[in-house]
Amino acid sequence: MSDSLVVCEVDPELKEKLKKFRFRKETDNAAIIMKVDKDRQMVVLEEEFQNISPEELKMELPERQPRFVVYSYKYVHEDGRVSYPLCFIFSSPVGCKPEQQMMYAGSKNRLVQTAELTKVFEIRTTDDLTEAWLQEKLSFFR
Repeated sequence: MSDSLVVCEVDPELKEKLKKFRFRKETDNAAIIMKVDKDRQMVVLEEEFQNISPEELKMELPERQPRFVVYSYKYVHEDGRVSYPLCFIFSSPVGCKPEQQMMYAGSKNRLVQTAELTKVFEIRTTDDLTEAWLQEKLSFFR
């Protein structure tokens, strides 16, 4: 295994799906979970969810493997305004294989740029993904 950082391409079908997801009109929480296809060296769609809470989303993430998530979240601000931020969540659990970790870490920025996202967060254990955690992270973006 070489020490060079592997940057995976983003699957063209996934790019299209991310673009549509960005402009979705629904007002429920929704998620796209993505993984790295090691053989193709490509970030691909793993699963899509509609009407999913952060707690339900947490249950869908593997505990020992990294994943990328784009999450459309209904966020109610302190002043009562409602927004629907798109959040990029990099789930990088402690204890996954170093080579896997590097492939994901190396591909993260390209995926964030492709999806044109600005709210980028990382979790080291799936237990971190809660409604309170997400609201705290989003409170920095007014």
